[in-house]
Amino acid sequence: MSDDVRSFLRSFSLGKVLLPVFIGLGITAILIFRGSDLSALDGVRWTWVSTVWIALAFGSVVVRDYAYMVRIRHLTDRSLTWWRTFVVIMLWEFSSALAPGLIGGGFLFAIFILSREGVDTGRSITVITFTSFLDGIFLAVMAPLMVLLVGQDALFSGVGVGTSVWGSSVFLAFWAVYIIILAYKLFVAYALFINPVIVKRWLVGLFSIPVLKRWRRNAVTTGDQLITAATGLRSKGWSYWWPALLATFASWTARYSIVNCLVHAFRDGQPVDDLLLFGKQVIMGILVLVSPTPGGSGLAEFLFNDLLGMFIPLGLAPALALLWRLISYYPYILAGAILLPRWIRRNLLHLGKP
Repeated sequence: MSDDVRSFLRSFSLGKVLLPVFIGLGITAILIFRGSDLSALDGVRWTWVSTVWIALAFGSVVVRDYAYMVRIRHLTDRSLTWWRTFVVIMLWEFSSALAPGLIGGGFLFAIFILSREGVDTGRSITVITFTSFLDGIFLAVMAPLMVLLVGQDALFSGVGVGTSVWGSSVFLAFWAVYIIILAYKLFVAYALFINPVIVKRWLVGLFSIPVLKRWRRNAVTTGDQLITAATGLRSKGWSYWWPALLATFASWTARYSIVNCLVHAFRDGQPVDDLLLFGKQVIMGILVLVSPTPGGSGLAEFLFNDLLGMFIPLGLAPALALLWRLISYYPYILAGAILLPRWIRRNLLHLGKP
């Protein structure tokens, strides 16, 4: 068994699988204990409209994953069947759920998973690097667009910007992370579409500084990956790019629509500012990237409670945060735990059958 395989297997130990679950449920339990009013449940009127909105929330999950599948199949020139594409997406989401966004989520594991599905390593690097770039483009575009359409004060209402340390920290953290994301995506764009060789030289030179030298090997690997990805994209035309871009925006829009559907289900027909609610989730999506916990566990629940509590009947925000994570996060951990053992036998240990 190769070192890469051993490293892959160690990354999915039982402890690492359960850690985000315990963190997320623990924080949710604290929020429920501190801020929930169970008597508020008595005021909830469940109607057929509520059922429709819950069904739409689950439908948003399906659209989100289907758009990801369409994107991967398109970028790999349909070299994967629909079932193998589904497995790749589920394992990618599984690895992302177990890895902090601070270190890039499941990026490296996605390359490994795709290459083991029969897509050559060069193309795997190209596809995953390009999809990661597109995901960042969505956030880089949508954040200022939401500020323009909704207004900065409205987007950060609920966290006490200017009146509390927490609120000011959230505000400053958002713009700091956004600027880092934008700078990084411009850096990657330059590497992918202009001059990847010079970017590799910059990286290697930067990480040759004594204080950074321990990460020099990783910098070399990243530079090589960017050169490989750039080479793979160089011959592609607009017909290769626009479907992937469209699928990216469809997937992320569906991802954020889940909460909109859940809020409508519990609002008993009261109007909801869907654009503001969507915009606040863009803010959350960027802030969660700085979380050191797997999948943003803990921070996601806190931000949900503070940023979105204004849309939710008093006392129900922590419970709705739990429902949100049960629909949009924990299923990927369960799916990965089910699919991973068979995938390992099929693709790593060669004991299974295709």
